[in-house]
Amino acid sequence: MAQCAQSVQEFVQDSFVPTVAVLCSADAERVTRRNNLSFPELLRPFCRLTSEGHLRDPNNLVVVVKGLRISVTGVNTQPLQPGEVRKLLSQAVSGCQPPEGLPANVVTAGDYDLNISATTPWFEAYRENFLQSMPASDHEFLNHYLACMLVVSSREAAPTEQFQRLSQEQHRVQHSGEYTHPKWFIPNTLKYYVLLHDISDGDEQRADSVYEDMKQRYGTQCCYLLKINSRAAAAGPAEQMPDPWSQYLQKSRAQSPVSPEACEDAAVNNVENNVSSEVDGHDVSDALSESHPLELDQTSNLGYPGNPSVAVNSIDTSRKQGGLPASSTPVAHGACLTLNDHDRIRQFIQEFTFRGLLPHIEKNIRQLNDQLVSRKGLSRSLFSATKKWFGGGKVPEKSIAELKNTAGLLYPPEAPELQIRKMADLCFLVQHYELAYSCYHTAKKDFLSDQAMLYAAGALEMAAMSAFLQSGAPRPYPAHYMETAIQTYRDVCKNMVLAERCALFSAEVLKSQVKYSEAAALLIKMTSEDSDLRSALLLEQAAHCFINMRSPMVRKFAFHMILSGHRFSKAGQKRHALRCYCQAMQVYKGKGWTLAEDHINFTIGRQSFTLRQPENAIAAFRHILINDSKQVATQQSAFLREYLYVYKSVSQSSSDVTLPQLPLPCLHSAQTRVFFGHERRLAEGEKQAATHVWLDQEYDGEQAQLWAELEEQVVGVANKGSVPIGFQPTQYCLSCHTDNLRYPLAVVEEPIIVEVVFRNPLKVPLALAELSLLWKFTPKDFSRPPGGVPGEALSNEKEAAAGRVSAAPRRGPSARLQLLPHKTGELQVLSVLYSLGTVEEDNGTTSRPTFVRGRQDLEIQGPRLNTTKEEKTSVRHGPDHRLDPVITPPMPLLEVFFINFPTGLLCGEIRKAWVEFVNVSAVPLTGLRVASTHPEFFTFGCAASDLTPVTPTASEHCSAYKTMATPPSVAATMLVSPAMFGVSGDDRPTVAEIPLVGGGLGPGEALQIPLWLRGPDREGVHEINFLFYYESVEKNAKLSHRVLRHKAFICASRSLSVRATACHSNTLPRRGGAEEEGGSSMLVFVDVENINTSEAGVREFHIVQVSSSSRQWRLHTCINPTGDRDSRLASRERGKLCFRATRCRTQEGETHARKYTFADLNLGNEQIVSSTTPCADFFFRRGSPSEAQKGGVSVGGANHTRRQSLTPAGGADDGVTGVVQKCSEVELNIIVLWKAYVVEDNKQLILEGQLHVALQTVGKEACSVPQKEEAQEMVLLKFKPDQPPPVSRPTLEQLSRLIKTCLHYPESYDHPFPQKSLCMVPVTLTLSNCSLAQVDVIIDLRHKTTSPESLEVHGTFTWLGQTQYKLQLRPHEVQRLVLKACFFQAGVYNLGTPRVFAKMAQAGTMCETSQQSSMPALIVINSV
Repeated sequence: MAQCAQSVQEFVQDSFVPTVAVLCSADAERVTRRNNLSFPELLRPFCRLTSEGHLRDPNNLVVVVKGLRISVTGVNTQPLQPGEVRKLLSQAVSGCQPPEGLPANVVTAGDYDLNISATTPWFEAYRENFLQSMPASDHEFLNHYLACMLVVSSREAAPTEQFQRLSQEQHRVQHSGEYTHPKWFIPNTLKYYVLLHDISDGDEQRADSVYEDMKQRYGTQCCYLLKINSRAAAAGPAEQMPDPWSQYLQKSRAQSPVSPEACEDAAVNNVENNVSSEVDGHDVSDALSESHPLELDQTSNLGYPGNPSVAVNSIDTSRKQGGLPASSTPVAHGACLTLNDHDRIRQFIQEFTFRGLLPHIEKNIRQLNDQLVSRKGLSRSLFSATKKWFGGGKVPEKSIAELKNTAGLLYPPEAPELQIRKMADLCFLVQHYELAYSCYHTAKKDFLSDQAMLYAAGALEMAAMSAFLQSGAPRPYPAHYMETAIQTYRDVCKNMVLAERCALFSAEVLKSQVKYSEAAALLIKMTSEDSDLRSALLLEQAAHCFINMRSPMVRKFAFHMILSGHRFSKAGQKRHALRCYCQAMQVYKGKGWTLAEDHINFTIGRQSFTLRQPENAIAAFRHILINDSKQVATQQSAFLREYLYVYKSVSQSSSDVTLPQLPLPCLHSAQTRVFFGHERRLAEGEKQAATHVWLDQEYDGEQAQLWAELEEQVVGVANKGSVPIGFQPTQYCLSCHTDNLRYPLAVVEEPIIVEVVFRNPLKVPLALAELSLLWKFTPKDFSRPPGGVPGEALSNEKEAAAGRVSAAPRRGPSARLQLLPHKTGELQVLSVLYSLGTVEEDNGTTSRPTFVRGRQDLEIQGPRLNTTKEEKTSVRHGPDHRLDPVITPPMPLLEVFFINFPTGLLCGEIRKAWVEFVNVSAVPLTGLRVASTHPEFFTFGCAASDLTPVTPTASEHCSAYKTMATPPSVAATMLVSPAMFGVSGDDRPTVAEIPLVGGGLGPGEALQIPLWLRGPDREGVHEINFLFYYESVEKNAKLSHRVLRHKAFICASRSLSVRATACHSNTLPRRGGAEEEGGSSMLVFVDVENINTSEAGVREFHIVQVSSSSRQWRLHTCINPTGDRDSRLASRERGKLCFRATRCRTQEGETHARKYTFADLNLGNEQIVSSTTPCADFFFRRGSPSEAQKGGVSVGGANHTRRQSLTPAGGADDGVTGVVQKCSEVELNIIVLWKAYVVEDNKQLILEGQLHVALQTVGKEACSVPQKEEAQEMVLLKFKPDQPPPVSRPTLEQLSRLIKTCLHYPESYDHPFPQKSLCMVPVTLTLSNCSLAQVDVIIDLRHKTTSPESLEVHGTFTWLGQTQYKLQLRPHEVQRLVLKACFFQAGVYNLGTPRVFAKMAQAGTMCETSQQSSMPALIVINSV
């Protein structure tokens, strides 16, 4: 239970006090009425004694009485009717609310920190009024009158006679038998004569003389002269005295027929009926007609003394009956009294108690004791006979169920059992609890033996109280006495009022003994359906018992607070019901008990609305709707309708312009996306618009990084190779995945589209209408120097609140709202405004759905910072400025359309398409460039290329190549610089500048230019990304450039596979012949295979031309036999071509050294100029030779590269190795141009294409089709460093290719051997240095063939003259030696016997290596 202002002992003692009646004359009543008080009210603040009183018990022992309080009431005070009692208790509870402003009382119980009221003053007020409203009954005497004060004014003409009349009136009331009320304790009632003297208006001497006569007549113990009204009533405010009567009179005067609280409750009920048809409980006015269970005397309404000739406490009686309405203005009490008058009244009460009342009680205790002893024949002192009564021979008590219902049994007044009860009550009133307990116990046994259960229950109740109040606690508190009394009152006597009183006392005692569990169980048992108010209060106290236990039972506390709130609501106590639900909510909130939480919030919302607390009501309903409720759809629909009704009622009555927050639907602010620009245009006929960026596209981090890299590349090219320091990639669509730390840039007169994402947490549909954005804009002129004064901030809050700014939402979970800025400045998007309502149901009703206007703020939390140490150790979030764009000055806006852009190509196929550039802004653009992830896929042609035909229609049936009618012959050559095609160095161009007429594109202008496309070399679906870059003619301080993105998908199908191999030619150039044409030569074999599977309708491929491009080599002639049909290849057919390649002529100057020689060998009658667009463009845009080598046949790969990087640098060996390796390098690029015939829609189409093969090394095959890379094997982790590889040395095979040799001789020679026996034939040995370094050469002619097989086939001969030569050849030098061979007879001889050894001149100690010999050189010697 909650803490009380009084201790349990004080509470019990104040509940049972001696009661004194008052009879006043009319003049005495007028004297007290000068202070707006009746005589009992005048005495009420002074009825508690401040000093101790004493009396003696029957054993002559002194009993000390401490803090005694007496109750003084008018003799005509009528008991309240049952309806009035209920109204009194209801008003007492409703008028006592929790005080505001007090510090919170936080109770920590486990994981809960509960804010609970430390005190419950409404319960104490209820308890006090309940005990005071109980009428006197016959089974107990505690509230019967012990004495009667007869009050007469000193201004009476005959005060003594007036005293006589009052005494006779009191005697008539008590002994005539005409009145059942009031009840008197004993027949010989103490009469105390009080002479009331008005000091300000009376004769004091006369009063003194009358008082002296009274002492002579009644004795000094029974009379008193009370002097009051020491000052006039018209005292000024400076002389105003304290008012101790207000706290006592406020409770009684609150009982008016119509009080403000009652009016409020009536209004509350009316409002609540509008909210819902549910009935929360009975109204207070309806409850007045119900019967009260405390009806001990049915004829009591006729038994009140009411002589109209005698004014007996008329004012007090009228107030108790509630006959006078409460005054709206405060009334001053005691205006004629001074502090001395207060002291006189206090002294009067003390004199009355100590000299009159206590001696009277002591006397009656002795008399009752003597009567009981004489009647029952007991010992002299009842107190001394206690042991005999409790010694033994006790009869076991019968249970309540076994006892006969004799609640209506009445004892005569002189019955010994009632005398014992009277004596016990007298002892209890004067705090003699030990003797009282003995008497109660004795009376209890007598009542039980007579089966007088009402009397027995009363005796048990007071016996338990007496045992508890005994000082020193000689015996434990008999809780079972109380349980028996409560059960008897409730079940046998059917008297819930007495049972409730008994339970209130017992619960307080159990609480004081820290028996909270027993107290809670007792209080819960007392709840019933007959009184909602009582049940609510007891359930609340039981809840406090649960929370105050040693181990707090938090959930039981919350559950019983819910029950209490429900009963408070039924009793009409809306404020207390709301308080109980709010306290219970602290336990259920956030614990996963969603159904209970929804019920509590719903009740809180409804009660708050009825109590005119709209903010609390909206907050409670909001909690129901924002959480993921587990309620059924119908219940959620009811919650939603309730919320909308409350919200609409509040908004209509509010004059605030700012729209409040709406809880539904859930707005995912973090998923808000912002798009800057126009909506993407769709394809129009053959025109395909650039895909760019749009909200329908999902965010891809890899793609975003790719676009950022492309933009960085093109910005670097546009800025002459350097990227600006403050460069940031352009972001058209901002979301939670993008970098939003900086303010985004938007362009004036271009829309800003904000996509907000909603989620409906309910199971019922929601209707949203009139969606709009709430923004704030600060104008700024960015053309002026920085630091200027910004303009006045603008907002659309008023227009948005009125619903004039609206946007139609899309269907689905998201809505896209658009803003169009007209000025430059800073924009802030604050909230989403919309109207929320319910969806109409097809139930046959014509009711319109309810819509309310509100908003939800777009509050986006930025990313968590994790850079510094402080940020890592704490939770800090950076800003997110996606909704705070900066509006920049106008910028050009480009739209790109692709015409005849294919979706599928053959590998290597060349297709001509068109691109249309349209400037849709009012600002000219310039600096148009494009960057791509696949620059080898497209080209716009070089600056010198012929752009005719100028329209897509005119070029529909034209070839993509530039052709000439030329019959097959020696290759036509052309020297081309890579710079003409935008290539600098060996890297392929990644950024291409798009040629514009006049260097720019004006506002509204459009330009169409051709675009050549080449199918990727690898089959499959390829994603091609284009990034178009452009700038404004006028520089913008905020936005330097803009970009446009396009993503295309190309499906590549297989076409031809080209494999090429180069090998050294054994022939050496002759003098005056090949040397003039370029020196040494080699053979190139081209193997072409049709790998197309005819899926695309390709019938056959024609190889129309083979071209070459290189800085060192060129194709010279085709060696294939004439008339061979190898140029046509059907499916799975293969052809082989052989070409002779020669070295290009040496070009002087560095510029010529960088140029490429294009050689064209056409196999038909039409030559394609490969050195022009688009053939040369795609050649220069091809992948690097290293990339092509990855897919080749040669092995090595990554491991080979790594091994080379780990080779130690330096030394002559490395130089030798490089020189030797260059002897095998070719660097010849083969371009195979083909045509394919395709049947599509019964039409034959001619497709063109080109394939590239890069020959790098002599003897190694290169392929046009990239091979799939094999997965590398897993390498074991090594913890020790690998040993460095050995120093690379050239292999013997490489060293054997330094020198190329050739013998020149006649094929046959005629010699007359009969005339001349020796035949000498001149032979020329040609030596050619194939390396780039000087080579030392040794020729040894002494070598002879010793194998028998050679001797059988060829004859022997000998060389004449010098048999060993030593020469030194410069790089690519050719020398000739004239030798003589001597033959002895005719026959066939092999002249290839000379051995040639060579080594590098700088090789040092390296030995000479034997060079590869030529083919057998056979000569025929004929004898003539």
